[in-house]
Amino acid sequence: MAANDSFSLAYPGSPQPGDLIEIFRAAYQHWALYLGVMMQTEGAVSSLASAKSVFSRKALVKMQLLKDVVGSDTYRIKNKYDDIYEVSYDLLGNNCEHFVTLLRCGEGVSEQVEVLWACSCVAYGVGRLVSDCMGNRPFSHW
Repeated sequence: MAANDSFSLAYPGSPQPGDLIEIFRAAYQHWALYLGVMMQTEGAVSSLASAKSVFSRKALVKMQLLKDVVGSDTYRIKNKYDDIYEVSYDLLGNNCEHFVTLLRCGEGVSEQVEVLWACSCVAYGVGRLVSDCMGNRPFSHW
């Protein structure tokens, strides 16, 4: 690929949202996740900008057009782990909030689930307290 002006999403294939993109830099491969419709961010991408993350404990994550990330380098779609890993969904342990906080923060957290657990613990405790006060009679006999 010669330059940004000749960039085409049809080269070397048409990425779909969720595809892993391997970009061949001079001394390493840079990876990106294709999201589909992308927003332009301020500033140009350079190999120096992505290399800053190597020397820091904090990664720089940007949403940019694929053509701007690739620049004059070449790339390919490489979903190499599709047959090995599967992301399962679990409302209480691996929901959409867990997923996005894992991507953003490195740890999957869901405050919704934490609140739900806290409320159910309180409800259980109140139910037990009421039951004990009523002489362990079932709730239906009040």
